[in-house]
Amino acid sequence: MTETGHGTSAVRDWLRGIEVFARPLPDFAPDEAPAEPSELFLAWLTEAVRAGVPDPHAMTLSTVDEAGDPDARVLILKNVDAAGFQFAMHGGSPKGVQLAGTPRAALTFYWAEFGRQVRIRGTVRPEPADRSAADFLARSATARAEALLGRQSRYLADPEERDRALRDSLARIEAEPELVDPAWTLCTVVPDTVEFWQAAATRLHTRLRYEREGAGWQRRQLWS
Repeated sequence: MTETGHGTSAVRDWLRGIEVFARPLPDFAPDEAPAEPSELFLAWLTEAVRAGVPDPHAMTLSTVDEAGDPDARVLILKNVDAAGFQFAMHGGSPKGVQLAGTPRAALTFYWAEFGRQVRIRGTVRPEPADRSAADFLARSATARAEALLGRQSRYLADPEERDRALRDSLARIEAEPELVDPAWTLCTVVPDTVEFWQAAATRLHTRLRYEREGAGWQRRQLWS
């Protein structure tokens, strides 16, 4: 599918022809939403888990680099409570470097089966070393071994070199099972805003934003 000589995009026409939200979708009554956004988030996440949505706790973490250019990747949510939303990272990774320079981030969850999206923006706060260590030790041996290499996102010239390094790192973990990478960091996104978006086949989507005000939250419905 390419541009034709007349300038009409076959890809554009193809994409416009794909139906969206053409399935039964749940209702969302903003007036009945709880006072805390974490409560509503956990309710939506629980529904996704019970419905068998694949990887329901996967989320997009968005950051900015030193030039102000946006960057994004998918991570797994570690925890959520009234304090915020947690994820883990290596301090030497691109996201670790970016967050060290600009400790602000956005998280995005999307559950297509329900036509639901949650958007979170806030300050990123590193958790104490003991909590980061506990998260690191809860990871699989292979995940710990890879983290210990500290080479995330670097150019890979030789896959065999990677495999050898990983074997050596796994042997190190076997010899020192309590070994923790000090650069491994558990982080909490302390949200300023949390927005809940419920799609509708009519395109009259329902949006509810929680905005932090003092020690509490203000709920405001938005235009779709």
